[in-house]
Amino acid sequence: MQTANLKQNLKEKYLTKVRLSLMKEFDKKNIYEVPVIEKVVLNTGFGRLAPNEKMKEQIVGSLAKISGQRPFLTKAKKAIAGFKIRKGQMIGAKVTLRGERMYHFLEKLVSIVLPRLRDFRGVKDTAFDKKGNYTLGFREITVFPEIEYVKEESPIGLEVTIQTRARTLDEAKNLLTKIGVPFTKPKIKKEEAGVKAS
Repeated sequence: MQTANLKQNLKEKYLTKVRLSLMKEFDKKNIYEVPVIEKVVLNTGFGRLAPNEKMKEQIVGSLAKISGQRPFLTKAKKAIAGFKIRKGQMIGAKVTLRGERMYHFLEKLVSIVLPRLRDFRGVKDTAFDKKGNYTLGFREITVFPEIEYVKEESPIGLEVTIQTRARTLDEAKNLLTKIGVPFTKPKIKKEEAGVKAS
C-alpha cells in the first residue's frame, strides 16, 4: 500500500502541479514542450569483486531489490590490463526505470534515501551534463532501505542518472527542484547579507 502511494503521489504532483508551474515559468505554449523526466538509470560495478560469483549474484540481487526490476549485466567493451579486465568480461549491472517504477524510485530517493544520509545538506547542482541529465553517486548501496547494512571490505557503490527532456540546464534544475531534489543553496556573501566583511 505504501509503495503504491509513493509512486502515485509523485506522478500526480508532476501532472497536476509541477508541469503547469514549469509551463508558466518558461512560457511554454504547448504542454508537450514542458521538461519531463524520461528515465532513471541505476548502474553499479563489480570492481575487485568481479571474480567472486557469489558476490556478483548478491550485487545483482541488491540492485533488483532497490529498483523493483531485474538488472542486466554490463560487459567490458575493451581489455584493461592494469585492472586485469578482459574484453567481454562482466563488470557490473544496470537497470533502466521508466513509468511507474521510475516515479516510485524517485519518490523513495528524495523522501527516504537522501534525508537519511549522515550530515546531509543537499546535493550539488554541478553534476548536470550538457543535455540536462543529472548523476548522483552513492558510496554504498546500504543507504537504500531494502538493503541490510553489512560492513564490507569493498563497499558496493551505485550511480543514479536522472535523464530529462529539458532544453536548458535551468529547465532541468527547476524540474528536479520541483519534484523534491534538495539542491544545496548557494552561499550568500556577507556583503549581500547586509554584514560587513571584517
